[in-house]
Amino acid sequence: MHVEFANKTLREFYEDWKKVRRKWGNVVARKYVERINIIKSVRDFEELQLLPGLGVHKLIGDRKGSWAMKLTGQHRLIFSIQQEQFEIVLVEEVSKHYDG
Repeated sequence: MHVEFANKTLREFYEDWKKVRRKWGNVVARKYVERINIIKSVRDFEELQLLPGLGVHKLIGDRKGSWAMKLTGQHRLIFSIQQEQFEIVLVEEVSKHYDG
């Protein structure tokens, strides 16, 4: 799958370890880069959904149409699918999600 970024900053965080580590710390930074590499390596969206531990799920409400993937217990990678064939993923943001 091909990955695009919603903005220059998200792309820079993927490409520059020092920047992403300063922004989110070692754990979230490492997971961010790992998850994008996983997205790039899968054949299709179905394969991505089936990978254990990622927690890929649809979002609802005002985020309907987007998907989330677990980075840590509280952080999620938010993305959307840009083509019906699920060939392009647009990384939208990293969000802090508060579990109950």
